[in-house]
Amino acid sequence: MIESHMKPTPNPDALEVAPGADREMLEGWIPALATEEETREALEQAFDYRGDVTITLKTGGRIEGYVFDRQSAPALHRSLVRIMPKDTNERVSIPYSEIAGLAFTGRDTAAGKSWEAWMKKYWEKKAAGEKNIGIQAEVLD
Repeated sequence: MIESHMKPTPNPDALEVAPGADREMLEGWIPALATEEETREALEQAFDYRGDVTITLKTGGRIEGYVFDRQSAPALHRSLVRIMPKDTNERVSIPYSEIAGLAFTGRDTAAGKSWEAWMKKYWEKKAAGEKNIGIQAEVLD
């Protein structure tokens, strides 16, 4: 007899094909940085983004590159975003307080790449009789 308060055991086969987490499409987004909270939230998303962003400084300068680190502190002038500018090996630290604008300008290199999409392509190739099917790295621009 099954007691009514017991939950059914999940089917392990169903768990193996559970969908992945949905990610926001940030490519092309220009967030409003009107408040401190909006600035912090946008820079957190820039850190998680897998493409280049363009940061516009309050001085009018612009830096395009990949955000690889950020350090959040209670005050904006003590919080930093670290970026590798495009086409250089330089690393630049920018205080949040010096940022006037942010744009997600680079291609999100992982957009549309999901396990489900890869498996669909794999089974299509296998059904067509292809051999030595594996994960191939995409050529980046």
